[in-house]
Parts: sequence; structure tokens; C-alpha cells
Amino acid sequence: MAELPVLELPAALSRCSGRFTISTLLGAEEGSRGPYAAAEGASCDSAHPTHLSGSTLCTRTFGYNTVDVVPAYEHYANSKGVGDAGKGRPSLADLHSILKPDPGRLCAPVSDPQRSNGLPEAGPEEVAGEPGRAPAPEPVRFGWVKGVMIRCMLNIWGVILYLRLPWITAQAGIALTWLIILMSVTVTTITGLSISAISTNGKVKSGGTYFLISRSLGPELGGSIGLIFAFANAVAVAMHTVGFAETVRDLLQEHNSLIVDPTNDIRIIGVVTVTVLLGISLAGMEWEAKAQILFFLVILVSFINYLVGTVIPATAEKQAKGFFSYRADIFAQNFVPSWRGPEGSFFGLFSIFFPSATGILAGANISGDLKDPAVAIPKGTLMAIFWTTVSYLVLSATIGKRRSTSSGACVVRDASGSLNDSVAVGSPGCEGLACSFGWNFTACAQRQSCRYGLSNYYQSMSMVSGFGPLITAGIFGATLSSALACLVSAPKVFQCLCRDQLYPLIGFFGKGYGRNNEPIRGYMLTYIIAVGFILIAELNAIAPIISNFFLCSYALINFSCFHASITNSPGWRPSFRYYSKWAALFGATVSVVIMFLLTWWAALIAFGIVIFLLGYVLYKKPDVNWGSSMQASSYNMALNYSVGLSEVDEHIKNYRPQCLVLTGPPNFRPALVDFVGTFTKNLSLMLCGNVLVGPRKQKMPESQLMADGHTKWLMKRKIKAFYTDVVAEDLRSGVQMLIQAAGLGKMRPNILALGYKRNWRTASPQSLEDYVGILHDAFDFKYGVCLLRMKEGLNVSRVMQAHVNPMFETAEHPEENGTGGRAAPGTAGGAPCRHRDPLAPAADPATLASEQQASTVFQSEQGKKTIDIYWLFDDGGLTLLIPYLLGRKKRWQKCKIRVFVGGQINRMDEERKAIVSLLSKFRLGFHEVHILPDINQKPRPEHTVCLSCSIKRFDDLIAPFRLNDSFKDEATVNEMRQGCPWKISDEEVDKNRAKSLRQVRLNEILLDYSRDAALVAITLPIGRKGRCPSSLYMAWLETLSQDLRPPVILTRGNQENVLTFYCQ
Repeated sequence: MAELPVLELPAALSRCSGRFTISTLLGAEEGSRGPYAAAEGASCDSAHPTHLSGSTLCTRTFGYNTVDVVPAYEHYANSKGVGDAGKGRPSLADLHSILKPDPGRLCAPVSDPQRSNGLPEAGPEEVAGEPGRAPAPEPVRFGWVKGVMIRCMLNIWGVILYLRLPWITAQAGIALTWLIILMSVTVTTITGLSISAISTNGKVKSGGTYFLISRSLGPELGGSIGLIFAFANAVAVAMHTVGFAETVRDLLQEHNSLIVDPTNDIRIIGVVTVTVLLGISLAGMEWEAKAQILFFLVILVSFINYLVGTVIPATAEKQAKGFFSYRADIFAQNFVPSWRGPEGSFFGLFSIFFPSATGILAGANISGDLKDPAVAIPKGTLMAIFWTTVSYLVLSATIGKRRSTSSGACVVRDASGSLNDSVAVGSPGCEGLACSFGWNFTACAQRQSCRYGLSNYYQSMSMVSGFGPLITAGIFGATLSSALACLVSAPKVFQCLCRDQLYPLIGFFGKGYGRNNEPIRGYMLTYIIAVGFILIAELNAIAPIISNFFLCSYALINFSCFHASITNSPGWRPSFRYYSKWAALFGATVSVVIMFLLTWWAALIAFGIVIFLLGYVLYKKPDVNWGSSMQASSYNMALNYSVGLSEVDEHIKNYRPQCLVLTGPPNFRPALVDFVGTFTKNLSLMLCGNVLVGPRKQKMPESQLMADGHTKWLMKRKIKAFYTDVVAEDLRSGVQMLIQAAGLGKMRPNILALGYKRNWRTASPQSLEDYVGILHDAFDFKYGVCLLRMKEGLNVSRVMQAHVNPMFETAEHPEENGTGGRAAPGTAGGAPCRHRDPLAPAADPATLASEQQASTVFQSEQGKKTIDIYWLFDDGGLTLLIPYLLGRKKRWQKCKIRVFVGGQINRMDEERKAIVSLLSKFRLGFHEVHILPDINQKPRPEHTVCLSCSIKRFDDLIAPFRLNDSFKDEATVNEMRQGCPWKISDEEVDKNRAKSLRQVRLNEILLDYSRDAALVAITLPIGRKGRCPSSLYMAWLETLSQDLRPPVILTRGNQENVLTFYCQ
């Protein structure tokens, strides 16, 4: 623990409502009482309270005078990234590093001490008002009974219960009706368990189902299902409102008081009703909750009234309508199905009934208005499912025992309603079960014109009840409460979706009003959608439309639970334990299967909409990070495959060029990044390395701040690569770290790619030595080397700076060392060995434009040019492989690849045939092969003037680096060599004369053959370590590749095969 001596607190600190910060303590050091003087009256052991009691240093550090603080809720609230510092908690630097004053952190505010160790009721989104204003009123919050259970039960007890359950029982019979109910309940119960688990895995905000799915599966699936679910709820408003309007229409029809006609009456009544419901919703959640309580009481009274009516003996009028109280023979007849009409099928009835079970999400949809969603959603949802299931089973059984049209045991399926149809028991010509009760409904049954009975009369429950108007009131309560719940749910879900800005043009509807942040604009949109579907005026046509949308939501909720469980993420810790990932998977599968069994074309449409919306979000890639299970799954898959890859033996056929690219900041060398990214994309590993040269304390903050930015730049440029950096005392040691530590398991770089060091003649000698030393280090670690040179250079940092500062001068920028590091000034050697950069004039705009254009050369279409490969030495085939991979890409496909190989003039045909045969076995598709017989000849022997010019140019390159030791004694020479190892002795010039002239001659050949090529690939010559000075080696590379317009890649494999023509 980082403890501090007792100090005197400054006066300003007494007014700080919060923990001390480091800077506060340092402020006390400046006082007259020494660095950490004793605090007056501030002892943590004092028995008397002081101004530090409460959320102060003492109470938050259990009595010790320390910078550390005890665990508290506010430290973890709203944390997103792994590296996010919690509010009020000291950083690692505060505890570990040397204290430094920070005037901006004299007071760190801390929340109310009474809430430090508990969960606050208000979410983070409810911020305090602006200073000087009255505090905002507390929003209305509901518990699990009023907010979830009652709301869910009302939404489940919808129009289907009163108007369609008797009719479904008549069609399917009691047995299949129970099966339909239990199938629906199975899906909803599993979904309820899944949503309980998801809602208890962290703090739930507003947004309901969309919030839960999107924060679990990510914005892609969450966004698509959010739109669909909000739309389904808006359509459900129309469904329940049409059910209410049907009941009112039937009442008007019974009294011959139709407004216009049966269909238009439904439309008129429905539009008026939904307008009234909109007014209740706009009045606020408090009024809406009171209306729901009233509806709940009305429905309970209607249930009791119905059950009482089933035991009251039937009157003659009720018997004429098919109600005969409980009869065993009626129960037996109604126990089996009797399919009628176009909907007369099991899944047709299931599609009509299933929407009545979809109300289980009504409580979760107002999650932002609950006191504690983690407790309310599981408890209220599961209790609502239980009680509504019991009510459905009881109602379907009792109505089947007593009626022929409504319920299974009470009502027969067909009845005329006419008192004149009473006959004596056993009368001839009478058919049907009603004959045994003294009623003859044969005529209307044969003509299918019966107005009453379970199969024909939707108001059967009202007929059976003790007092019919109470059933009508129950129908009103059930339909209106369900419509009101959906009218509230749809805008709440849609508001959260709009605020996340996953889709364009919908942000307008995200604005909230009032203390409960009511989505008034969303209410109006839902109202318009509902009115549009109300005009259909047909309940059976509307119900199947939303069944698939709700089933799609259920499938994703269950899949969310399964996926979060199967990924084994440490962040998946739901406090609700009574769920099973396999049950959730079963629920998701069953939901999808039911979708296709109900209406296969509607299921395809639903999936098509989901896939379209999913594709849009995947394409736009919104900048959100919710810690979804998809991210956890990606990590799991990557980890498993990486570990599994370690068990696979390497084979030449599976060789992939995995590149460590010394880019520095990747945006400084875009051409180098594009070049390597082109042939590694979707093929192999690319790792952009950056060496930050300097003291660790200075460079570590830069590393931490810039890493994310560089990674985002790579993604924006569509480069599939990783970025990593190291802090080192010098460039070479940093690259050595990268070479040894980069990669994971078998996914480790095997090629070092870097830029050519253009300024090697003017750079500090030590940086030159480091550059060549890096190449030697790569070979020591058995890396291949790929060196890219462009005429305009690779480093565009000067171009980037010129856009900001037109007066920028080249001397103000880091040297272009081609390695991606930021080399420190050369310090080795004495004055004779030092080289400084001369002051250059202001950058020429034309030059800057040329460099800017060159930075995108590998992103441009290359046309019908050539890629020339000079395979001068056998390096294992890497010189061939990289251009081959490059030529497979779309931008380079039109280029013709030519291969140039050295040979003897008297064996040109034989050697060409041998190379062509070898290349054909490699299956590279290279057919144009040229033999160069004059590589080892002197440069331009036929032109003496040109010969002297070429050789003189090379001599001028190495002249500043020569020791000129021919006339000096050996001791002096050794001393000079020890201080300046990059210097070239006269003996080394003579020994390497032939190799030097070869580079001059090769450059002439390159200029002859490849002046207009799109790319030139050359086998990189190797200088022997300890025998070839770095300046001489760089002179070779300079001479070899100078004056060439196209990009030049100098490649050397590690002398191990990367190509094979064998099958095993």
C-alpha cells in the first residue's frame, strides 16, 4: 500500500467533497510545515468527527493516511475499456511514480458517501442539472409487481384470451389447445429464463429487449432486431386495438346501432381508441401505470365473473346459443379437433394464438423506468408467465366443458341462437350433440350458417359468464392494456436505438422530454404505424404478421444467452442462475422452426430484413464498443486456433511470408505499408513495428497514447495488420526486441520488411551502422529481408507537416532512416567521424506533391506494365514468391512478369530451358525468362567515357568514408578503425573491387531493361558481417538501385526453400 506521512491539509481542501489527489498532497508540501506535516484535527484515529469525515481520506482508506482507497461503487460505474481508470481511484502512476504537482486535480469530486458502497437508484444517464438551476425532479420508478409482473400479465391477457381462445378450442379441441398453449409457454418460459440471465449480467439501462440483445451480441444483430422489435410492437398496438374495436362493433351490431358498416366501424373505433391511448401515454409513465392497475383489476373481476357463470345453470336463451353448463359428453366432443375454414390447421391456429404469449417482454421493454431491473425483470417476468399459463389452461378447459362454440366443456360448436329450435329429446331428423339436450341445430350446421357456438361466436365467454357486461369490461381492459403496453414499449425501444446512431435518419426520434425522458416523437411515429395497420380491420390478418417478428426476437434473446455462456467470458456472471445454455439454444432453434412452420414466406421476409440490416451495420462499422459476446467469441476462436496451430508441423507447401514491417508510425510510410499489405492481405501475418528511441519515462506515455490511433489508421486504410511498438535506448536494440518477441506461436514473422535509407551519406555514422546492423541481425535470427526503395522516398511525414506548416524545412524533421524508428543523433566517434544534416531550403511544393503521389502507388491500378524479377542468386525462392503474390492482386493482374537470371554466354539456351523448366514446376505462371550473360563483365566496356563516369560515381560515393590508410602505420590504422568501424580501408576497397563493379554493371542492366517497369524485384546482395563496412555495403545498394523510376524491392530469403514442386 502506498502510505503517506501525516500532512497538514490546505484550507482549500476542507471545501473539497472528495478524496485527496496526489496533486492535492503535493500542494501541501509547498507550505511552511515541511513536505508532509501533521494535519491539525485530521487524525484518522480521532474520536471526534472532523471536516474530513464522510467521503474523505480517512473514511475511504479505513483509517490509514494513504493515497490508496477502499473499493467503492463509483470506481466501477460506467467503465468500458480494460484500461479505463475508475472515477476517484488513483492511477497506477499516482501510486508508483514520483509525485508531481498537477494544478488541474486539486479536488477530485466523490459521490455521496451514503452511496459509496451501494448501488444508486439513478443511472449514470440521469445527471444533475446545471449550476444555478433547481434540481430536476426524480423520475418515476416501478418495482417488480407494478412495473413488470402486472404489465406482462396484462400484455399476455390480450385480445386472444377473450375473443379467440374459445374459437381456437372449438377448432383444435381441448387437447390440441392445451398443446398449443404449452408449446407457446415452453418458448416463452425458456426465453424468460434467458432474458432473466442477460438482465442480471450487469446494470440494465433503458431500451429493453434491444438494449439486452445489442449489449450481448453486439450492434450488428442488436440493431437489426431493435428495429424489427419496435416495429412489431407498433403493429401489436394495432392488433389489440382492432380486438377492442371488434368487441365494440359486436355490441353495436347486437343493438342495430352500426355507425357505417361492420368493417368501417372497426376502423373508426380503432383510430379513436388509439388516439385516446396516445393521450394517456403522453401524460407520462405515472398516469400510464395507474391506467394499467385499473385494467388489471377489471380483468380479475371478469375472470371471477366467468368462473361463476360456468356453474350457474343455463337459461333457455343461453342453451339456444349452445351453452349447457358442464357436460361430460360436451367435453368429450370438444376434446378432439374439428377444423373449419382457411385457418383450420394446427399451425394456423398456433400462429393466431402465439402473439398472446408475446407479452413477456412488456416489463423488460421499460427497463429504464424500473427501480432495479436486475431484480424486477426475472421475478416479474417468470411470475407473469406462470399465472397467465394457469389462466389460459383453466379457461380453455372450462369453456370446453360447457359450450359448443366457446369453451371446451360447456359450449357446443354450433348453435342457432333461436328459441324455436328446441325439440323433444330423441326427435327424428335431429343430428348433433345438442339433440340429446333438446335442441336441434342441424339445419344451420348443415348450411354452415350458425351464428352461435364455439366455432362461430367470438363472444362466447360473455354468454357463459354470470354477468355479461363484466366480460365485455374485461375484454376492454385486456385489449386496451395490451395496446397501451405496446404503445409504450415501441417508442422506448426505438429511442434507445436512435440514440446509438446505428442507422441514418432516425436520430430525430431519440430526443426525450420530461423527467422520465419520454420519447414523444417516438410515440407519434408508433401512432402513425398503428393507425396504418388498424385500417386493415382484420384481426386474423394482423396477428400472423407480428408472430414472426416476435419469434425472431425470442430466437435472438435465447441465442444471446447461449452465446454468452458458451464463450466462457469472465464478464458473463449473471446473478440469475436458473438457466441453461442448452435450453437457451433449444429455445432459439424452436423459435426459428416455428417461424417457418407458421408462415414460411413471412419467416423468409423477416430473415431477409434482419440480414439486410445486419449487412448495413457491418458495412458502416459504427464506433461503439459494448463488450459483446461476439468479441469474446472472436477471442476464443483466435486463441483456440493459435494454440492448435502450434501442434501443426511446418511444411514448405504451407509457407506464408509473415512480415515484421519497420514502419515507425504507419502513416509516415504509407507506401511501405501498402506494399506489404498488398501481398499479405487475407494470406499471412503483417506486423507494423515502431521503435521509440529515448528514455522510457518519456516515451511510454507516447506509446500508450498513439497505439490505438495507429491501429485505427491501418483499419481505415483497409490494411489487415497489427501494430506494436517498443521503447529502447537506441534503434538497433529496439528492432532486436521486435525480431525476437514479435508474434505468437507459429504466427511469428519470418521476413523483416523495411525502407531503404536514402540519407545514409548525410546521416550520423552511428545510425548508418545501426541500419546495416539491423540487416545483419535479421539474418542472424534466420529472417528473410525485403527492402523497398522508391525514387521519391517512403517517409511522407514532411508532406503531412507541410499541410500544417507551409514554412516547414527538412532540417526540422526526423531523418528518413527507412527503419521506422526515431533515431537519436549520432554520438559515437570523434569530430572527424561525425556527419550532420545540412540545413535544407524550404520544401518545394512540386516535390511534396510528387512524394504524396508516390505514397499511394501501391493503391493504384498498374495497367499493362511489367514486374521484372532479377533472380540473381538462389535464396530459397523468396525473390520469386513475393512478386507472384503481388501479381495475384486485382491492381497488378494485368502486369506481365519477367524473370531475369544470370548465365554464361555460351550456354544461354540450355540455362534458359533449365530455368523455364524449374519455374514451370513451381507453377508460378512465369513464362518470359531472360538470361543475362554479361553480369560479371566490366561496366560498359565499349564506352570508355561512360565506364569512367560510372566507376567515378561509385568512387565518389565511398570517398567520404575511406580511411586512406595506404601511407599510415598499422597502429594508427587500427586506432582509426576502432573509433570508426564504418570507415573503408584501402585494402577492403581492393578486395571488393569486383563486387563493386558488379553492382555498377547490374544498375546499367536494370536501366536498359526495366526503366518503365511497374516494379523491379532484385535479389539483395549480402555483405559479410565484420568484413564489409556498413558504408561500403550501402554504396553497393545505392549503386545497384539508383536512377530507377519504378519501386525497387531488394529481397533475400534465409536460404531455406519457400517453394516446392513436390506434392508431399
